[in-house]
Amino acid sequence: MKAAFIEQTGAPDVIVVGDIPDPVPGPGEVLIQVHAVAVNPIDTYVRSGAIVFETPQPYILGCDAAGVVVAIGDGVHHCHVGDRVWCTNQGLLGRQGTFAEKIAVAEEWCFPLPDAVSYADGAAAGLVAVTAHLGLFREARLQAGETILVIGGSGGVGSMVVQMAKLAGATVIATAGSEAKCQRVRELGADVVINYNDESIEEVVRESAPKGVNVFWETRREPDFDLAVELMAGRGRMILMAGRDARPVFPVGPFYVKECSLHGFVMFKATPVEMRSAADDINHWLAKGTLRANVSITLPLDQVAEAHRMQEASTLESSGELAGKIVLTLE
Repeated sequence: MKAAFIEQTGAPDVIVVGDIPDPVPGPGEVLIQVHAVAVNPIDTYVRSGAIVFETPQPYILGCDAAGVVVAIGDGVHHCHVGDRVWCTNQGLLGRQGTFAEKIAVAEEWCFPLPDAVSYADGAAAGLVAVTAHLGLFREARLQAGETILVIGGSGGVGSMVVQMAKLAGATVIATAGSEAKCQRVRELGADVVINYNDESIEEVVRESAPKGVNVFWETRREPDFDLAVELMAGRGRMILMAGRDARPVFPVGPFYVKECSLHGFVMFKATPVEMRSAADDINHWLAKGTLRANVSITLPLDQVAEAHRMQEASTLESSGELAGKIVLTLE
């Protein structure tokens, strides 16, 4: 079968697209014929060696996929041959990745793909939708009537946070870096959108939420804690899911006097039960059309190295080229 894999870490050029043996589903695993996969920043970190995991050799890239179950191993109870499914949390913590024509995945990480949802959208929603759900509902415990500020509302995770927060009944303020991206965030449901290249985040938020925001969702690699604490309401919650190497100054006094809380998390440490709870809501919303995958670019699997270059430029260099997810197709 065709797969995109690496045998050593490095630049995107180390990625090989070639033939490797088909996987065989073991106990508790399903074999998926893959139709679409999605690129995530963490894929590029693992490929480059910036994040070190113990990986199979050769190591197939990718966390997300959507396709059809074509075989099952012993002890599989909920998936059946012919089921449309999506999966995430692969390629991490010793698990093999998803950028291949066929993948063997533990049943606990597989979720049904609603008939009305395309494979591309199912793959694109995976990691970013689960991340948004965990951060909003497990960590921030967002409630109807609250106000959230989403830094980077047009990105993969940010676009999901905007939509889910609206579905939860919150008022959403979000930032983006161009007028085109701002318009996209408005279409996703944000009540107030700030072009951070032309407007002051602080001024617009103060005007829009004079009592402060209840949740501050930070996506930047260098979090601005002074700004966050200044803009949060009493008992505000700040969500961190980026900035692995950041070491910013932290305003301890204002933070604790306001009774704020700080929540850092990574979705790949979520339990299968937590993942399934998130997936149930995500599937419900995707099927109804109230949650939409934010796909920026679609490419064939053969162009995976270029996809990694674009993802790195967007994540590390703020190129502005992407306004959502890169999807790779295997059809």
